[in-house]
Amino acid sequence: MLPDLQDVLVSQNVRPFLKWVGGKQQLLAQFDAFFPRSIERYFEPFVGGGAVFFHLMSSGRLPGPVFLFDKNEELINAYTTVRDNVDGLIEALAVHQARHSKKHYYETRNLDGQDSEMSDVVRAARTIYLNKTCYNGLYRVNTKGQFNVPMGSYSNPQVLYEDVLRNASVVLQDVSIDVRDFREVVDLARSGDFFYFDPPYDPLSKTASFTGYTSNDFQDADQRDLAKVFRRLHNKGCRCMLSNSSTPFVRELYQGFTIKMVQARRAVNSNGNGRGSIEEVVVLNY
Repeated sequence: MLPDLQDVLVSQNVRPFLKWVGGKQQLLAQFDAFFPRSIERYFEPFVGGGAVFFHLMSSGRLPGPVFLFDKNEELINAYTTVRDNVDGLIEALAVHQARHSKKHYYETRNLDGQDSEMSDVVRAARTIYLNKTCYNGLYRVNTKGQFNVPMGSYSNPQVLYEDVLRNASVVLQDVSIDVRDFREVVDLARSGDFFYFDPPYDPLSKTASFTGYTSNDFQDADQRDLAKVFRRLHNKGCRCMLSNSSTPFVRELYQGFTIKMVQARRAVNSNGNGRGSIEEVVVLNY
């Protein structure tokens, strides 16, 4: 049985159930000054780990309809399974927790997440298990769409966080969750809606980015299309907030809008000396 929504919100124990490279948990304190005071309808077209959604929900700022989208089918399946069948998911994750080993990791990784005979629960448990045990929580697929991140060097990784999953299930109950391209959101928008965009970042250099968040990389053309979507939503009277790298390309794309700077910790870098604080942009149209 799921706990009551108000009890969950009061407990302040609402947080992401996935680790996510580029996740915004560390930036929420800086973001608080940017969020609108009131939000009627909330859209997040690149939900990822959902740190901003869970933060806004736990602080009571999302009283109205919420729409979470992503092109990553395995990610969206994990969200819908947490919402719709958290008990079955917890049982499946308990099995992964008990069986975790190098052999079990690679056997699980080698399963095809797109296998039509694999149930949604099995797929979601596989996604969460790999997320908790792979290198740095990285999500990357090859050109065939197959997850290919090596196992992380954790001595005893925690795979199952039952309270986190149950609380996430509670706050997701009335949320619309779907696989959707960001270009499709303009048709759903109406004046007063709030959109938060957290796309794959523009790389700081040609070697700074990993490929394969989905089977199709996010290229310069996608960044340009996203900037066009941002402007179209602005023209419809929506409030928009976007995170990205602080690069000349990004700043040029959003010229004319308010651009704020935040300090983020670099989480993934093959060179240990490259990990540290880095400047990112937050683009606002309000």
